[in-house]
Amino acid sequence: MEPKWLQWAKQLQSIAQAGLTYSKDVYDLERFELIREISIDIVEKHTDLDKTIIKNLFASETGYATPKVDVRAAVFKEGKILMVQERAEGDWSLPGGWADIGLTPGEVAVKEVKEEAGFDVKPVKLIAVTDNKRHPHPPSLYHVYKLFILCEIVGGQAAVSVETSAVKFFAEDELPKLSVARNTKSQIEMAFRFLKNPDEPVYFD
Repeated sequence: MEPKWLQWAKQLQSIAQAGLTYSKDVYDLERFELIREISIDIVEKHTDLDKTIIKNLFASETGYATPKVDVRAAVFKEGKILMVQERAEGDWSLPGGWADIGLTPGEVAVKEVKEEAGFDVKPVKLIAVTDNKRHPHPPSLYHVYKLFILCEIVGGQAAVSVETSAVKFFAEDELPKLSVARNTKSQIEMAFRFLKNPDEPVYFD
């Protein structure tokens, strides 16, 4: 799904970050700094991003490198799925966002639905854990896992936020233009499969 150069750049960045975290030898540290610079140069060569931005987004973390986690809530009402229109670009997505330190995945789903759509929900079931590289998301500097959690409405009402400009339920055959960085058509269809078949096993990868 993503170009090979981006895979290589992310792998080099991961190796460099681990090396800079755990190495003690001054010469090894210099080598890992060089590897990090090479990863930045690769991204700079293939994008129009400024090198400083790449460093801040891509090569400024410390500690062992791990994937980022994005949590998405699948909320249904009368056979239709809840979606929010992203204020930034006008496309639609399931309510959700980056996982927060200190919150469980279910708590993140509850928080995101309330903040982005206005509804109070309770998490019911984990339905999928996906890796962005296995799905038709646009290329990203981050390696991302997505958790899809089936949620049930228990209160509240539709309301927009600073991040969202509209809140609406959609049938499977009337999906709007999707924000594919956040969710793909096949992932929305997967959520509908779980609605129709609650015993569907959790999807992964």
